[in-house]
Amino acid sequence: MRQQRWFPPAALAVGLFAINVVARLVIRFGFDGDDAAESRATIIMFGVLGLTLAIWTFLASQRKRPSEWLLPDLVFGAVGAMLLTVLVGPFISGGSEPFKNGAGDFFAQVWLYAGFAIVGTLLGYWIAVMLGRDYRSRSLKAFSERSAAKPRKVVRR
Repeated sequence: MRQQRWFPPAALAVGLFAINVVARLVIRFGFDGDDAAESRATIIMFGVLGLTLAIWTFLASQRKRPSEWLLPDLVFGAVGAMLLTVLVGPFISGGSEPFKNGAGDFFAQVWLYAGFAIVGTLLGYWIAVMLGRDYRSRSLKAFSERSAAKPRKVVRR
């Protein structure tokens, strides 16, 4: 099953949604009615989402080219998790519908999610590039080592 093409994005979406579910349940049972604590817990949840995507990107960028993991796995997984978060998440936290607090809160959550996801992804990729651990840097290093190891051909005339 892990070799199926749909598995990595689905696993990423479920993992990111699980982070959201845990945060919503902590807010619901631990800080119900305390707006300041709810705001802090929400920002921490978005930070954990960004950190998770940074780690996932760091690891994925070492194994495959960006064209193989960026669009298919990361974007579909993150967008799937965002849709689950904004459409299904309110039912978990005791709300009755996603637009209960208005469209402004709904789209604020979408923009926060997108912002933290993009920043987390960029940080993970930039750290991999900075350390020379990304796919391209490792390919260039292997090429330079391979070309330096070949003896120079002598041209006879």
